[in-house]
Amino acid sequence: MGVYRIRNTVNNKSLVGAGVELPGMLNSHKARLSFGVHENGALQKDWNELGPGAFEFEILDTLEAPQDPAYDPSEDLRVLEALWRDKLSPFDERGYNPRSAKRDQKS
Repeated sequence: MGVYRIRNTVNNKSLVGAGVELPGMLNSHKARLSFGVHENGALQKDWNELGPGAFEFEILDTLEAPQDPAYDPSEDLRVLEALWRDKLSPFDERGYNPRSAKRDQKS
């Protein structure tokens, strides 16, 4: 679990997100983009125009789950993602993240 980024290597725009199962989440993003059904319209538009070769999918940071089976990573992921969004500022002309949207673990 942790924080990921989808980066457009042509214009350096990024989408930053977080979740529990990172490889599956990144594969899901790739599939939705490939099928033309991604929920982020600006990202989908750039993908359609530039092609998949113009994008990098990377894991920025990970969290190790404690041994406690009752551990809920939601708050830790929210904080970690906020730190990366502050660092990378993937908003407006620099990215695909909306400024006012709440973090969505499915993104």
